[in-house]
Amino acid sequence: MNALQKFSLEGKVALVTGGSRGLGRAMAEALGDAGAAVAVTARTLAAAQAAADELSALGIRAYGVQLEVSDVDDVERAVEQVSTEFGEIDVLLNNAGIGVAGRAFETPDSAWHEVFSVNVDGIWYCSRAVGRRMAERGGGTIVNVGSMSAEIVNQPRWQASYLSSKAAVHQLTKALAAEWAPHGIRVNAMAPGYFLTEMSPVDQPEFKEWCVDPAAMKRYGLPPELGPVAIFLASDASSFMTGSIVKVDGGFTLF
Repeated sequence: MNALQKFSLEGKVALVTGGSRGLGRAMAEALGDAGAAVAVTARTLAAAQAAADELSALGIRAYGVQLEVSDVDDVERAVEQVSTEFGEIDVLLNNAGIGVAGRAFETPDSAWHEVFSVNVDGIWYCSRAVGRRMAERGGGTIVNVGSMSAEIVNQPRWQASYLSSKAAVHQLTKALAAEWAPHGIRVNAMAPGYFLTEMSPVDQPEFKEWCVDPAAMKRYGLPPELGPVAIFLASDASSFMTGSIVKVDGGFTLF
């Protein structure tokens, strides 16, 4: 196998949580471009199915499934559904996540728990459910979406819960990588910086001072730029990597 062939995901089945829009949608398409059959999840079946239909129109074998990642029973149900109806999962991309802004003194405990239930519990539940099956089959790859916010405090938006949850994602990535390596399961994460999505309109003038100017490259990222990173971490191109956090931030955290 030559170097370029190692990036191929032909014959693989990938599950992308939160794959109906934004970064998740872009990465789902990228995995499909690399040859994978892709199952995408969303909180509503309509959104998941719409994304799957879009991928199918591009020639990608796709499947939409409703999933609330913070509900352990729903995770077990969805993983069983995908595995039996679409195919056993070779690649898990844990992308589903939320952020709630607010000053620490004013943030209700419910908001703190909601962020952690999706961003941390969701990855824990999905990784465990899929990981068990991967271990039985001899291995697989898990890619978690962390954030550069795991190691900085973003300005001007105060969001202690989000920052803390992403730091937890990075450490959970390392913990599972160490524990599951003997099972042939590699677990890595990416740490995106500011990317332009519907939920993150960093192209607006008011964000330039905080989100663009501090980056070495003096720009924000576009969702398709994250897709190749997902392919790399999901494929044999990264076969000797596990427990790594790959930063993709345009040099924002260099200073």
